[in-house]
Amino acid sequence: MGDVYQDPYSDGYMEQEEEWEREGLLDPAWEKQQRKTFTAWCNSHLRKVGTQIENIEEDFRNGLKLMLLLEVISGEQLPKPDRGKMRFHKIANVNKALDFIESKGVRLVNIGAEEIVDGNLKMTLGMIWTIILRFAIQDISVEELTAKEGLLLWCQRKTAPYKNVNVQNFHLSWKDGLAFCALIHRHRPELLDYYKLSRDNPLDNLNLAFDVAEKHLDIPKMLDAEDMVNSAKPDERSVMAYVSSYYHAFSGAQQAETAANRICKVLKVNQENERLMEEYERMASDLLEWIRRTTPWLENRHTDNTLPGTQKKLEEFRDYRRKYKPPKLEEKARLETTFNTLQTRLRLSNRPAYLPTEGKMVSDIANAWKGLEGAEKGFEEWLLSELQRLERLDHLAQKFKHKCDIHEEWAFGKEDMLQSQDFKKCRLNELKAMKKKHEAFESDLAAHQDRVEQIAAIASELNTLDYHDSPSVNARCQRICDQWDALGTLTQRRRSALEEAERILERIDTLHLEFAKRAAPFNNWMDGAKEDLVDMFIVHTTEEIQGLIDAHEQFKQTLGEADKEFNSIIGLVTEVTRMCQQYDLVLPENPYTTLSAKDIASKWEEVKLLVPQRDQTLHQEMLRQRNNDRLRNQFANKANVVGPWIEKHLDAVASVGMNTKESLEQQMQRLKSYEENVLAFRPNMDELERYNQEVQEAMIFDNRFTQYTMETLRVGWEQLVTSIARNINEVENQIMTRDSKGISQEQMEEFRKSFNHFDKNRTRSLEGKEFKACLISLGYNIRDDRQGEADFQRIMSIVDPNGTGRVTFDAFLDFMTRETTDTDTAEQVMQSFKILAGDKPYITAEILRTELPPDQAEYCIQRMAPYSGVDSTKGALDYTSFSTALYGESDL
Repeated sequence: MGDVYQDPYSDGYMEQEEEWEREGLLDPAWEKQQRKTFTAWCNSHLRKVGTQIENIEEDFRNGLKLMLLLEVISGEQLPKPDRGKMRFHKIANVNKALDFIESKGVRLVNIGAEEIVDGNLKMTLGMIWTIILRFAIQDISVEELTAKEGLLLWCQRKTAPYKNVNVQNFHLSWKDGLAFCALIHRHRPELLDYYKLSRDNPLDNLNLAFDVAEKHLDIPKMLDAEDMVNSAKPDERSVMAYVSSYYHAFSGAQQAETAANRICKVLKVNQENERLMEEYERMASDLLEWIRRTTPWLENRHTDNTLPGTQKKLEEFRDYRRKYKPPKLEEKARLETTFNTLQTRLRLSNRPAYLPTEGKMVSDIANAWKGLEGAEKGFEEWLLSELQRLERLDHLAQKFKHKCDIHEEWAFGKEDMLQSQDFKKCRLNELKAMKKKHEAFESDLAAHQDRVEQIAAIASELNTLDYHDSPSVNARCQRICDQWDALGTLTQRRRSALEEAERILERIDTLHLEFAKRAAPFNNWMDGAKEDLVDMFIVHTTEEIQGLIDAHEQFKQTLGEADKEFNSIIGLVTEVTRMCQQYDLVLPENPYTTLSAKDIASKWEEVKLLVPQRDQTLHQEMLRQRNNDRLRNQFANKANVVGPWIEKHLDAVASVGMNTKESLEQQMQRLKSYEENVLAFRPNMDELERYNQEVQEAMIFDNRFTQYTMETLRVGWEQLVTSIARNINEVENQIMTRDSKGISQEQMEEFRKSFNHFDKNRTRSLEGKEFKACLISLGYNIRDDRQGEADFQRIMSIVDPNGTGRVTFDAFLDFMTRETTDTDTAEQVMQSFKILAGDKPYITAEILRTELPPDQAEYCIQRMAPYSGVDSTKGALDYTSFSTALYGESDL
């Protein structure tokens, strides 16, 4: 062969087998194998244009099918062939084919058109081998190796996991058929069961591989199993040609698998994003509905105007603060975290930002929550003031009833007495006594004027304070006032009648009259003293109860003079008794008063008994007020610890991110530490809530020992919990951005340092001017002219799409990294679908279900629109519009 045909390449494809090849040219078995293999290889391409060859040395002689073969395998147009049947026409056509081969960088040595036209088998086979090398094997390059070495390495890698396969060459390594079966099983394991094969059955193995390849992989039978088994050394070129068909068949499948994987990745991102959107919508709807239902309850500043009803409403508010609001606060934080995570995922996957349903933006939820807290603010304070008002109302109502009872008891029967005509039947002395008695009554009536005025004043105050039973109070007060007016009129009438009869009756009993005059005011004084000694009171401090104790002590100082007055009044009665005994007279009743010495003495004993009882009542109230001070101190001591602790941690959380030397992981560690501290500190808040409840249940409405209230501490605590959750979410998103964008720690520190430098107010956002200065400090060339301003406004539209005038750190970081990173695009997804579709502009449900996992295949089928092109077929789906939609606006 050295004189006739030389290998077409000088890069050593065949140098290892050169000597054997030369001997092989004389081997009939070599010729038989190459004829069968090369013929099948040529037909595998010629059938694409509806033709084939039967005899390899005859069918290429006129050059027509040879030129057609080259056009099919190269995809290029060759010069128009000569259609004549003369020898020179055939030579011209073959030369056109050989010239085309050489134009592809192939050096043909000792192969001439005449030998091909003359049907020289060896030259024809050599030429076909040259074509196979150039168009089927040369482009196979693995790790920079030559074509033969690259194909061999590909076979070795694919068959490495299989027992009894050791591919070292393209002849003896393939004789038992296991290598062919291993290649098929590696790529299409469902086509054969490799592990049931034995190297002791080479003929069966080869036939199995050739049959499966032809039926399922569209690879024609290019080798003969019997020839492979019976040859001492199978022809290497034949084996290489056949194996290259496996490579091309499976490389296409690998390309389709890569495309399918890319599509799966994109679809998985979209499915997860849609799940997060649906979760956000659901959580937002639930939270807004709860706020909508709860806010009117907090805004309702009306009670049933009773002490029990108001206390019940206060208990309901405590349940709301302890049981119902904290989980909703956690839901709100979780909602913000979900929204921020979703937006970060969308930015990282090159999707547009998520715009929630109208009314469900994070800002909408924040405003609704702000409205809730606005409604809540002052609600508890209002309830406590209502309790204080109703307690006072209850006290006034009891006081009103007590005074009314005393007055009505006194007034009982007075109208009948004043309307009596008894004086017309009296003797003179009796009449004079009756007149004096009436004077005493007038004195008594005048003394009761103050009590009636007090009753009217209390009723007026109850009306002013909106007492719930005002109608009955007003009715009773009106009855007393009407009766009082009637008593005044009747008294005046009776006085006139007695004065008219006075001219007749003038006898007077001096002692009785003096008793009556002195006993009546003293009795009235005792009534007042008894009333004061049993008077109900309400105080809120030890100072107030001390004032009552001091007043009581002053009252006790007057008891000595009162005792003298009592003995003096009783002395008058004693004197009357002594005189009657002395003069043996029947003891007459005092005509001037209904009071008796027994009445005065009995009432005086009552007054003296009530004094120590009043001492005990005031002492018990002093103990209660001291206990209230203990409760105030207990709350204040705890509040004065909790308040500064919350303020300190709020400042610490706000400072995270200001230190540019700290990595994001260190920031996260600090925030997690603060989160653990807050969790560990929670029992202090619970303890404070218990103290606050004790204070409220003791009806304590002020606390001079601390500046903190339970309301301000709750607000601070909730701000701290929310701030930590929000900061953790921000750092997580920054880490996600950094890792997915490939940002180095140094770059991240540079970005943070520059951002913090211009964030003077520590708001974690920059104004337009600050952002511009920040960009310039990082090397951005923003010119100071109209074009520069236009460029800067374009950047602002990217980092501040809502036009707030401020740029957050997340938006700044996203802008600094997005233009230097790799992101998946709609074009990449379209190209992937195109590969799966075999370069067609549409795809079918069958292909999608074959190439993609079931859930993602159905996801595509349900969302792809029907393909409407002129080349459409039944069931064709439009993957182009689907790919574009993946990167367009969200349905939600």
